[in-house]
Amino acid sequence: MNSLSSGFVGGGRVTRILLEGFRRGGAQFSQVIVTDPAPEVMELLERSFPGLPIRKGGPADMSQASILFLAVHPPVYETVLASLRPLLHKDSVVVSLAPKVTISAISQALDGFSRIVRMIPNAPSIINQGYNPVCFSTELPEPERETLRELFRLLGQAPEVPESHLEAYAIIAAMGPTYLWFQLEELKRLGMEFGLPEPEAAGAVSAMASGALHTLFESGLTAEKVMDLIPVRPLASCEEAIRNMYRKALEPLYARLK
Repeated sequence: MNSLSSGFVGGGRVTRILLEGFRRGGAQFSQVIVTDPAPEVMELLERSFPGLPIRKGGPADMSQASILFLAVHPPVYETVLASLRPLLHKDSVVVSLAPKVTISAISQALDGFSRIVRMIPNAPSIINQGYNPVCFSTELPEPERETLRELFRLLGQAPEVPESHLEAYAIIAAMGPTYLWFQLEELKRLGMEFGLPEPEAAGAVSAMASGALHTLFESGLTAEKVMDLIPVRPLASCEEAIRNMYRKALEPLYARLK
């Protein structure tokens, strides 16, 4: 893959995750232009990625980026797209990283510009283990799609999905680690309280979680039969309450996104 010029509108968490994944994956950028109103954000990026050609730029500098990532929240999209509209050229590609704002809405805000991609980023991309569903606009030619596929594969998996599915992926895949990380960390902490050295506790939890996932989804057994493999279920009395917590929190969130 040839060296690319990229731009990031917004320099926060998502940008840091992607840049670290690209760095670890060996992506070659001729320049990385980041625009963000907070000086401390740029200082953090420059400290975190000394080997990347990062520089601070204003909105006008985004015209120099061949791939432009929109790493801002949906409420500010209208303002951001209005500032970018006069800067895009025929070879630009806009990659939206937010749920809710459709390709059609982005194109309309950009006066019909159609070289648009939507991707739902996933935090494990920071170690090249992400699951980042992608949807390309129908007008984006295949050569550009393949260039982007190569770039996104550096972050992990990047399945191409219907645009109508992206909000579901935002809740299940993008936010999914937050439902699990605190529980896995608590198991590690308990293991240490029970006498395991930290590396052993972390290794046991990691191997257990990986094996549990493969068993649930790849054993060929039904979910009920998988859950019946272990006779002692210390949290059995809490399981229905936990399921209800998921439904109560996530169903309204999905409705708002859609």
